[in-house]
Amino acid sequence: MKLTFWGAAKTVTGSMHHVEYQGQQILLDCGLYQGRRKDAFARNSQFPFRPTEIDAVVLSHAHTDHTGNLPTLVKNGFRGPIYANPATADLCRAMLPDSAYLQEKDAEFINKRRARRRRLDPVSDGEDATPLYTMEDAEKTIELIQETGPVALHEVAEGLLCQRYDAGHMLGSSALVLEGRRGGDKVRLAFSGDIGRPGLPIIRDPVPLPEVDYLIMESTYGNRLHEASGKVADKLADTVRRTAERGGKIVVPAFAVGRTQQVVLMLHELEIAGRLPSIPIFVDSPLAVNVTEVFRKHPECFDDETYRFLQEEKDPFGFRRLRYVRDVQESKALNDLRGPHIVISASGMCEAGRILHHLRNSVENPRNTILITGYQAENTLGRKIVERMPEVNIFGEPFRLRAEVVKLNELSGHADQNELLAWMAPMARSLKRVFLVHGEGEAQTTLARLIEEHYRIPVSVPDRGESFDLV
Repeated sequence: MKLTFWGAAKTVTGSMHHVEYQGQQILLDCGLYQGRRKDAFARNSQFPFRPTEIDAVVLSHAHTDHTGNLPTLVKNGFRGPIYANPATADLCRAMLPDSAYLQEKDAEFINKRRARRRRLDPVSDGEDATPLYTMEDAEKTIELIQETGPVALHEVAEGLLCQRYDAGHMLGSSALVLEGRRGGDKVRLAFSGDIGRPGLPIIRDPVPLPEVDYLIMESTYGNRLHEASGKVADKLADTVRRTAERGGKIVVPAFAVGRTQQVVLMLHELEIAGRLPSIPIFVDSPLAVNVTEVFRKHPECFDDETYRFLQEEKDPFGFRRLRYVRDVQESKALNDLRGPHIVISASGMCEAGRILHHLRNSVENPRNTILITGYQAENTLGRKIVERMPEVNIFGEPFRLRAEVVKLNELSGHADQNELLAWMAPMARSLKRVFLVHGEGEAQTTLARLIEEHYRIPVSVPDRGESFDLV
């Protein structure tokens, strides 16, 4: 078995790992690389292998940085099966067309602005933007998805079996164990996907994996410990109250899959407890609306607390003051809404979608609050907001960042340093090597040192394109 790292290597986005086994080629995930627009487009549009030669793709979960480049793979000739459990499959059916639509619309918006500038200045430079892939590419991709059981053992290539385990990161998220059974000795390779945290809202906790020979493990928070999650509701309630008192609005960039539903559920619980001011709440994301329907469809993925809430309140993701927005005109009207309110919109890293329009109309007003609810990768607009840069570019234009910025790190869907070490402990005795992916430099260096100290296991932090023979 040969393993090559093409995505999420010494970076946090674009998960894509290439497994070669007995002449067959498998991809573990095929995610979008996110960062500077020009660099991201170049990396996402050009594969370092021939897509026509890939036999299958196995998905860990549905987040865009793990699935969002599948339509480009199909656009370039891939025609094999895409294996996913039922929840992940349903989420991809909602997310991939939405991603294509947003790329088409963002390119259209940027080109209109450039055309306007050219009319004013005929010598202004800048090439027209093109979408990475189209709605047609996304629909062709959906046709290739094959559902597996939620935690079923299934064959992804001849002699190569895959077992799924709950990863606790988001609805349907799985850690994978691949086992090669052809020829001589067995080789067992585990891929963590993204590992969640015990006690996160809605979904079940991550489960331990069996002993394996090799482990590909995410390292997003390998150098950090999360704040205790018990006070996150207090922090959210205080942020809403404080902003409302000064007449501002709360703009919440949130991943349409998972984070939006977590925030909505927390707001619902605060509403029931009488801890929210009487202000309207909007989820302005067609994708989040569709994804919420997928959540409702898969209560088998819920933890006990959310399942009880479902039985008692009927709908964890709907309440009196909450409105879901699909219509474009209604979305635009939110920017003219006066008085305190909450707008939750995608994307979570502020790289595309309706959130850009809300930020454009909010960041310069000090009465407003930008509430960050998840990890922000390097060079993304979300990262620049978190770092409180005095000026940020939105749609290519500079805006002063004067709004308050609040981070809810407690909602992170990624395990922290101690949780990562504890999660891998059951595998430690048999591991020959650990490969750290999906992390930035300091996080990976720190976690690699701790793994070697705790478990005496060699650790590699692979470069993009680096290969290893697994025997």
